[in-house]
Amino acid sequence: MLRHKDTIILSEINSFFTSSEKAMETIFSFIRSLTFSDKRLGFPQANNLKYSNHNKLVLLLLFPFFEIKTSWHYADSALYRFLSCGKDIFYRLMNDNFIDWRNLTYSLNMQLIRKVQKNSDLDNSNPRCLIIDDTDLPKTGRYIELIGKIFSHVTHTFNFGFKGLFMGYHDGKSFFSLDFSLHGEKGKNQNKPYGLTPAQSKKRYSKKRHNSSKGSERVNDYFLSKIDSMINMIRLAIAKGVRFDYILTDSWFTCFELIKFIVSRHIKCHFIGMIKMGKSRYNAFGKNLTAKETVDLLRRKKMTKRSKLLGYYYTETIVDFKGIQVKLFFCKASKKGNWNGIITTNKELTFDQAYKIYSTRWSVEVFFKESKQYLGLGKCQAQDFDAQIAATTLCMLQYNLLSLVKRFNDYETLGELFRDSQKDALKLTISEQIWLIIIEIVAELSEILNIETEMLIEKLFAENEKLTKYLNLKNLPLAG
Repeated sequence: MLRHKDTIILSEINSFFTSSEKAMETIFSFIRSLTFSDKRLGFPQANNLKYSNHNKLVLLLLFPFFEIKTSWHYADSALYRFLSCGKDIFYRLMNDNFIDWRNLTYSLNMQLIRKVQKNSDLDNSNPRCLIIDDTDLPKTGRYIELIGKIFSHVTHTFNFGFKGLFMGYHDGKSFFSLDFSLHGEKGKNQNKPYGLTPAQSKKRYSKKRHNSSKGSERVNDYFLSKIDSMINMIRLAIAKGVRFDYILTDSWFTCFELIKFIVSRHIKCHFIGMIKMGKSRYNAFGKNLTAKETVDLLRRKKMTKRSKLLGYYYTETIVDFKGIQVKLFFCKASKKGNWNGIITTNKELTFDQAYKIYSTRWSVEVFFKESKQYLGLGKCQAQDFDAQIAATTLCMLQYNLLSLVKRFNDYETLGELFRDSQKDALKLTISEQIWLIIIEIVAELSEILNIETEMLIEKLFAENEKLTKYLNLKNLPLAG
């Protein structure tokens, strides 16, 4: 549970915002409603902590809304007055390899999802989807732990960084990022694994971890294949109580191992993914055919149709994929266009339905774009791999909070909401500067009138409710 001190800090910060500043008001409302568990977080139970870990976690979640780029900038921010601590307080928290950031994410996300389910009137026809994709997380630091060269399929260049594999949940309207793992790309050159020379590898930061620590588990994830990591994440999501109708992936992650795993689940879920028009073979019409050979055969059989709703030409058939019955759709935007393939384990779907459900996959691309643009996803340059995990987790939680606020308020885009929250925080900073000036003037007046400063302020503000709201009297000695 949130400790009393944490509630006080949130109330103190929130008291500086008026009801018209709805962005920050709603963000605080959702954070205050969350329950934190020490056991799930792996936070130390010592009673002699000067600053509770909950306080530090809440402040870290608020960083981007107050334009705090890193913990190093915290002392110069408006939040410093509410918890006057140094940057090392946050660094130690993020570098702690015993904190279970994955369980923390699920603990908070399941609360957010339940709030959505409770307060929303969702149409039952909207399928719930787990969406999996990866993205480049380039880094400028050369000495970051486990750093290596990754190939960008966007720029077709090799850069220092990590590949981030992310899994999100879409309930038909909003996207929530649930889980992730960071990976490297070892490459085929045995003399330069991960694109690094032996000298470059030795210069990377290294850290000893206990084998039973959560940080050690995340390091082990780094060396897993993304397919294995993806299946592990789906298995954990099911164990945590996440229920979904479809798993969605692009062609890079569509594989027999994933399809086999999905059809063996007992929660009645299906798979939809793009396929490569490559060498994989399917048993269709009594023949063992590639995707290209299958679509050519369907075209010769004159089984091509046109979707009036989508404007696509398509054809479909049920095939056997290594002993599993699946449905293949092939579509193209024009008669002269190239065929693209979609595979699904739900043989009852029509092309229009399958395409509509699969289009939900783009919400993960929106998550990547907006998180990198507004929340600094992948921009953490800490050398400690545990800090990289912590920073990525915080970005995910910040995005999910904004996604929830956007859902229940009149914001067209997440960017608009993020800018509004920063404007609200900027007003707090400006108001603090004005009050510091006022306090200096009052101090001078008290000296001239030979009256104690606190007594003079009490006389000025005690009977003025509006001014009292904006003046935090108990912090007056610190401000003075």
